[in-house]
Amino acid sequence: MNYKVIDLENYYRNGVFRHFSEDCKCSTSLTAGIDVSDLAAYSKETGTKFYINFLYLLAKVLNSRDDYRMAWLWESSELICYDVIHPVHYIFHEDTETCTLVYSHYDEDYKTFYDNALKDIERAKQTREYGLDGQNHPNWFDASYISWLSYDSLNIELPDGYLYFMPIINWGKYRREGDRLLMPVTVRMNHAIADGYLIANVFRLLEKEIEQFVQSQK
Repeated sequence: MNYKVIDLENYYRNGVFRHFSEDCKCSTSLTAGIDVSDLAAYSKETGTKFYINFLYLLAKVLNSRDDYRMAWLWESSELICYDVIHPVHYIFHEDTETCTLVYSHYDEDYKTFYDNALKDIERAKQTREYGLDGQNHPNWFDASYISWLSYDSLNIELPDGYLYFMPIINWGKYRREGDRLLMPVTVRMNHAIADGYLIANVFRLLEKEIEQFVQSQK
């Protein structure tokens, strides 16, 4: 786990960061539908899991820019940027109606990530423990699939004074609209390190990565 310390005096969002980390502590979230038609078709044609394919592309997007890999070190009051962040996602157990956390390391190589994530999921199915281990996984972002609903809005609340900078991503069932499949995705980030542009950019990058991924696999 490596990171760099951000020089706040020369940080390009210095003024915004100070305002939203000191004067007006808050987070912001956006929900929008993204077109996953091609990714769903690819997953079906190849017999691969749409869930893992999307998780891979999500992790790739969030690792593509420093702004999505930020964290606050309380002990030293330092803003840092991790070299890489990984997804922590969830397995739902039908019998107990509870979840188990799944820690999957992001790897830029799709095949490596896919195979490892598949094994992580199978291991998580064997337990009913929640499995939270945040102390040993500081550079992990939350990725949660709400499989029962294609929703229109979702909001994640955290205490305003808590400078939690890792992205929190949720997505629901995709639904057909016309000839396309749209999937609701919610991106929550702390306003100190992300504004509307940076959050909206996650959606734009996701659709771009889906297109490039499907084309590259042909």
